[in-house]
Amino acid sequence: MSLEMIGITVLWIFLYGYVIVASIDFGAGFFSYYGKITGKGEIVNKVINRYLSPVWEVTNVFLIFFIVGIVGFFPDTAYYYGTALLVPGSIALILLAIRGSFYAFNHYGSKTSNVYLFLYGTTGLFIPASLATVLTISEGGFIVEEGSQIRLLMDQLFTSPFSWSVVFLALVSVLFISSSFLTYYANKAEDREAEKVLRSWALFWALPTIFASFLVFVSMRNHNVEHFNAMLNSSWLFVVSMAFFLAALGLIMQRKAYGLAFLFVMLQFASAFFGYGQSHLPYLLYPYITIHDGVTSSVMGEALIWAFIGGLVLLVPSLVLLMKMFLFDAKYVKGQN
Repeated sequence: MSLEMIGITVLWIFLYGYVIVASIDFGAGFFSYYGKITGKGEIVNKVINRYLSPVWEVTNVFLIFFIVGIVGFFPDTAYYYGTALLVPGSIALILLAIRGSFYAFNHYGSKTSNVYLFLYGTTGLFIPASLATVLTISEGGFIVEEGSQIRLLMDQLFTSPFSWSVVFLALVSVLFISSSFLTYYANKAEDREAEKVLRSWALFWALPTIFASFLVFVSMRNHNVEHFNAMLNSSWLFVVSMAFFLAALGLIMQRKAYGLAFLFVMLQFASAFFGYGQSHLPYLLYPYITIHDGVTSSVMGEALIWAFIGGLVLLVPSLVLLMKMFLFDAKYVKGQN
């Protein structure tokens, strides 16, 4: 396997890790607020807060690794994406700051504030919508190079059916992943009332997730036919993704093996995510950057690969330890500690 393929594979693993961990976190924040305004907050918020308390500070570690890595491995991405994403990227950073700040104010303050909870919950939906812009732009057609200037075509971005289908997929995926995990977590806590509510939310967001995936697939054909045809060549991965989805949905509907169901949800998104990534290669940004002509020097690339493999070796066991000590501790999960 070439240096650039190893590099992009490691980075894609980090990005997938962020998609799963951040989706649970973002969705939990939204459901916390949604439960509050629908009168179900007292039922679900104990479970949600027990999850959020240990992990909210570490969610963005995966994203930081990915951003540093993509610029280190492929320096041209800083030139093209850095200029074009100045506005949407700044919005995402502001939303992340607001989310973290108001969670701290709400969680560690002397009393609960509906305003803080609203800001924390709604930013959990706006952040994935803004970050999804990066995947949209990577398909080409939204950036033009005029001499030495890079310009983002905001009017085309906001009027493109493909762009809105990606945003829709990002939103419903966050809610489906999060509600699936929280259903399992409520079951682990033996909180039957919360489990019932969260299970209904998981079932509600399941079909919109598949519908949104179909919309992205269809709109891709009209926006980037080259990538669409490449996705057809990797269609077996998307078939596998659908099979995992049906298996997860079946278990949730039968009210059993919620942990296995969430594992199937993770495999569902892993299959689709890596199928999308594989079919996107060799382009990082149509038609300007490929993994071949945008890669850094071999010495720098090898150093980065070892650094990021070391990061994975440290990060994954740390997360496992965090889950063992807090999230899935027998007393903590039931609110006894």
